[in-house]
Formats: sequence, structure tokens, C-alpha cells
Amino acid sequence: MVDEEPSINIPSLLTLAVVSFFVIRWFLSRDGSSNGANGSARARGGRMIDPAQVEQISQMFPQLNRRDIMWDLQRNGGSVAATTERILTGRGLDNPPLSYQPQIPQPATPATTATPTPAAKSGSQDLISRYNLSQRISEEQEISSKPESAWSQNKSERQRLLQKRRDDMILAARRKLQQKDREASHATGPAF
Repeated sequence: MVDEEPSINIPSLLTLAVVSFFVIRWFLSRDGSSNGANGSARARGGRMIDPAQVEQISQMFPQLNRRDIMWDLQRNGGSVAATTERILTGRGLDNPPLSYQPQIPQPATPATTATPTPAAKSGSQDLISRYNLSQRISEEQEISSKPESAWSQNKSERQRLLQKRRDDMILAARRKLQQKDREASHATGPAF
């Protein structure tokens, strides 16, 4: 009798390849479907994003889309600090998948939302009245051609210069906002 060494034949190699393929496919599909299922389950109501957190980030970065903010908060477990850090480092926010439908709290009625806004603005003190700039508005002074940019050794002089810069910035922002409002009202004028 001759001792034969066990050899690997073609049917056993094919069986090993097929079984390996299905095992790998099962592991990969399980990981992908669990991430997708968890993300969609959370979006559908598994874990709600706090609207106050979304509002906080939206106020810090008004150029960002609320849906993108909600998606990033959803992905990082609701951490405002992580989302803010991601934005400040320049990485930006990822676009949410089309299947992501966040639960956005809806206002009761549009009429009730529009009415408190002017009342809130009139009740709160604006920057013009806060810093007593109404006289400067009436004068409509433009920024002088020679700005006082020298740093003085005198503390009171430095404080006066900084207050003047602050006032100039507030008035310049006001003029820009008024100009933007005028352009918007001209753009949405009557169409024939």
C-alpha cells in the first residue's frame, strides 16, 4: 500500500470559494444594513434631535442648511461641540442621504408665527438705541476718509477709538441691511 497524501481537488476548492463568498457577503451586508437601518430608524423617531441644539448651531452658522445640521447631530449622537468643531476646522458637513427625513417641529400656524416677530423686535432693544446712535443716523455721517487707526498710549483715548469703531460698524451694517432690503423689494416688485 502506498501512503497517499491528502490533496486538494477542484470540487473542494470551489466549495470553499462559494462558502467564503457567502460568508463575506453576509458580514458586509449585515454591517451596511445595520448602519442604514439604525440611521433610518433614528430618523423616523428612534432618537429625536433637540431643536434647541439645531437652532444654536444655526444661529452660529446661518449659512448652513438645517437638514445638514440635523444629519450631523444625528450621526455624532447629538454633540453640538463635535458638530461645531467639524465646521470650524473647515471639514464642513456631509450632505444627508435622500432617505433621511428628519422630524422637524412644525409651527402651529403661519399667522401666529408672523405676529410675534415684530412685537419681539419692538420689545427688545436694538443696537441703535442701545448705543445711542440715533443722532448719528440722522446726520448720516459716512466713515471719514482718514480713519484714526493709531494705537494711543492713553487708555481713555483707546476706549474712545474702539467705541467709535464699534459705532461705525453698527451703522455700516445697518446701511448694508437697508440696501439689501431695498434690492429685495425691487426684485420682488410687481411682475407684468
